Amino acid sequence: MSFWGLLEITALVIWGIMTLLWLLSLVLKDAGIVDIFWGLGYVIVNWVAFFVSPNEALPRHWLLNIIVTLWGLRLFLHLFRRNVGKPEDFRYQEFRRKYGKKFWWFSYLQTFMLQGTLIFIISTPLVIAQYSSTPRNLGFLDYFGLLLFVIGFFFEAVGDIQLTQFKKNAANKGKVLKTGVWKYTRHPNYFGDATEWWGFYLIAAAVPFGFLTIFSPLIMTFFLIKVSGVAMLERTLAEKKPGYKEYMQTTNAFIPWIPKSK
Repeated sequence: MSFWGLLEITALVIWGIMTLLWLLSLVLKDAGIVDIFWGLGYVIVNWVAFFVSPNEALPRHWLLNIIVTLWGLRLFLHLFRRNVGKPEDFRYQEFRRKYGKKFWWFSYLQTFMLQGTLIFIISTPLVIAQYSSTPRNLGFLDYFGLLLFVIGFFFEAVGDIQLTQFKKNAANKGKVLKTGVWKYTRHPNYFGDATEWWGFYLIAAAVPFGFLTIFSPLIMTFFLIKVSGVAMLERTLAEKKPGYKEYMQTTNAFIPWIPKSK
């Protein structure tokens, strides 16, 4: 099987799953389930590429299997616990009001298939690394990529845990979390997510032509900073959360750093 054939299979699998998820969303009347699936989609693509690839399994393949599954499964469980049982996300509610009876087709193309396509594109480093049979042993880029993953996983997981615990305390309602990893960056979870994907990319860059997939971490980082992550939250928090503008003056938005004095 060629690399392009493997890409076609992963595309068909992820689009097929997204279609099934869309049908489920029609039954549940909740398009927000697509966001819960986001991390798990990459795990599925990675394992499909691993099992379908005609080459023997190498240490690099198993390294990716472990860390991609760890990243995607943790994100899936975090979003599942946070979102299940709650009303549909306000973004999709607005789309329902805007498109009316056409929403079901709109949600399929603009929400489910769009996210499926993004998963397919961004997961390309995983597919090319799983397809490659050389080099056989792990090298500098693999270990450096693993280091970035560990750093990113720490910031993302710890950031999510600290924020969840902070919100559980009723005394913190309306307050801004400024301790723990949130002392050094306003969005440790997004920074961690981006860092993990740069780690995945470096591991893929260790194989022939893997460096060409640099568009993957660039797209992920761009979305996390400019589209669905930092930029979206900052607009809301700066206007509605007391003390957040002051927090913005002392703490970096993305890359962790020592807080600035007021």
